[in-house]
Amino acid sequence: MQPDRQLIHALEHDRVERARAMSPEDKLMAGPRLFEQACRVMADGIRDEHPEATEAEVQELLRARLALLRRAEGRP
Repeated sequence: MQPDRQLIHALEHDRVERARAMSPEDKLMAGPRLFEQACRVMADGIRDEHPEATEAEVQELLRARLALLRRAEGRP
């Protein structure tokens, strides 16, 4: 079952309102938390793609992907 546009809009509106209500300190800490979450999701994807990989190999592939993203964004 696909969510309809109205539900998607309501969820996005709620997310924006919660972000607006955050204190400056909470907003500052949200960045690292979101990065950690993104890294966990990326590592899970790597594990799915490479089930034979050791944890060290997963972390190396994750670092390589992050470096690729930085280059794609024009950052060193």
